[in-house]
Amino acid sequence: MIFTGVAMLASVGLLAISMRSLPLGSAYAVWTGIGALGAFVVGVIVLGEPATAARVLAAILILSGLALMKSAG
Repeated sequence: MIFTGVAMLASVGLLAISMRSLPLGSAYAVWTGIGALGAFVVGVIVLGEPATAARVLAAILILSGLALMKSAG
């Protein structure tokens, strides 16, 4: 529980730092996208969830959207 709290504070702190060079919309989209991809990877690797073609494609599309969002900013 302590680790989770520290990780959450670090995450918000890193979001604040990224907002120095990115607009809020882009920074928040990247922040939440990284969380979604991280949850997907942990689910597949740690929890043994299926990595179907559709789920992997969805993760790739999220990653592509993040890259486009960052480059457009």
